[in-house]
Amino acid sequence: MPFNLRNIMYQIKKIASIAFIILLTTQITNCFAQSKSDYIGRNLNTITTAVPFLMISPDARAGAMGDAGVSSSPDANSMHWNPAKYAFIENNLGFSVAYSPWLKALVDDINLYYVTGYYKLGEQHAIAASLLFFSLGQIEFTDVNAERIATRNPNEFAIDLAYSRKFSPKWSGAVAGRFINSNITQNINVGTSSTKPGRSVAADVAVYYVDDISFPQNNIDGKFSFGLDISNIGTKISYSDDNTRKDFIPTNLRLGPSLLLNLDEFNSLTFMVDFNKLLVPTPPIYETDSNGPVVGPDGNQKILKGKNPDVSVVSGMLQSFYDAPDGFSEEIKEISYSIGVEYWYEKQFAIRGGYFYEDEMKGNRKYFTLGAGLKYNVFGLDFSYLIPTDQKNPLENTLRFTLLFDFAALNKKDKSLK
Repeated sequence: MPFNLRNIMYQIKKIASIAFIILLTTQITNCFAQSKSDYIGRNLNTITTAVPFLMISPDARAGAMGDAGVSSSPDANSMHWNPAKYAFIENNLGFSVAYSPWLKALVDDINLYYVTGYYKLGEQHAIAASLLFFSLGQIEFTDVNAERIATRNPNEFAIDLAYSRKFSPKWSGAVAGRFINSNITQNINVGTSSTKPGRSVAADVAVYYVDDISFPQNNIDGKFSFGLDISNIGTKISYSDDNTRKDFIPTNLRLGPSLLLNLDEFNSLTFMVDFNKLLVPTPPIYETDSNGPVVGPDGNQKILKGKNPDVSVVSGMLQSFYDAPDGFSEEIKEISYSIGVEYWYEKQFAIRGGYFYEDEMKGNRKYFTLGAGLKYNVFGLDFSYLIPTDQKNPLENTLRFTLLFDFAALNKKDKSLK
């Protein structure tokens, strides 16, 4: 393709169109958002879990598209979003390394690292593995009198293994196993109680669908995709030696569609939407009186509205669909969603944008994301930038990076030199 002024103007128009689409989708999103005034005088009811680092978007590509990735085109980082995508990945072997600074405006030693790789066993099968490591930096532990006890470097990590298989030319599925280690207490005693690292094992179950589409009248073809991933189905975590308290890990349901349009030989555009819901119990509203919490005959605090959250993992997953104290209207508020757009030019340069929305009652995370990607020979580089719209975000004003290495491309390059 000749690189002349006419082609340059054509690409500028394309990029301007993408910017308009991103703006339009965010305006539509805001139409569905609740006004702050709706929550004046009401209590928030945020769902909290142990090891929330498992829900952080680890890679810059999805991070630039509003944290949408369950049905995007497969890449090395599919482990976090939907491991079933590995069965449809084009290359036979690859890996990626990602880095995300955390609270960069406040401290400089809290970071998230992510390493993942995959290998295709054939046209129908693929395996993958990953390591997610979250360093909380250097922390001084003190006693109740604010006397220094020790200086430690708390950290958390998760190790994943996944197997993905095609069921048909359009469908695939995957299962993944995960070992989680959360050493945030560093074995420091709390009062008379001793602590230990929290550990859990979990599993993911995922499916992925992709089909070719075409619009002959516009000379456009593409793909429609759909993904579903239930992640972190696992045992509760305890940080005390006596196991008196166990917390749910963030079992999560993620699903959504995407649409890829090949506009011409050089340009493609993808739209995607992800919906997320935590499959853990919603905190109930407890009964109180002038003396404080009301305790029942069984010694437990009485529940005024909602369901008892002290249930098994499987019961908690089922209960999460109907246990909100305010009923169905609150259950809907527990669904967060991401909108993402990705533009590729000659499969070498990408521009991305997105928006993430979470209801004010359930955490109030709302932010725009921007980013870009480059591919050159065997290397790929993605970066993203987050712009919060309502409240401070740990990734505000920071760049996130992901480096990808395409072994299949390396093999092709070696062959071309022979």
